[in-house]
Amino acid sequence: MEIAFEKLGGLVPAIVQDEASGEVLMLGFMNTESLELTQRNGEVVFFSRSRNKLWKKGESSGHVLKVHDVRIDCDADALLIRATPVGPGVCHEGYRSCFFRSLNRGGAAQVIAERTFSPDSAYAAANPQPAKDSK
Repeated sequence: MEIAFEKLGGLVPAIVQDEASGEVLMLGFMNTESLELTQRNGEVVFFSRSRNKLWKKGESSGHVLKVHDVRIDCDADALLIRATPVGPGVCHEGYRSCFFRSLNRGGAAQVIAERTFSPDSAYAAANPQPAKDSK
């Protein structure tokens, strides 16, 4: 089946769902190359729109997503990736899911989940601080 990458300029949204619990973990975007790498390696790879490059989920934190299966929606312009998360969470803010806030009727956001890890600790190895001068 042809995936309609052309509808969004070469990208399709990819929703990641925990294969065991059904919880929605995150949303990212994929291009043909990231989808091919995801299918070949069995770990989720996205295309970063802000950095304009491929990024493997967990490359900094170690919190990778092991692919169970990839599903295509009826219009062939969105993907559902059912995966097993490795680590305490997938959100760069320290939560199990990127969907940790709820909007109330007035439009205000309320945090509805507990942090499952420290973002500072998880990303420290990827962003080492320069050594301080001991003088």
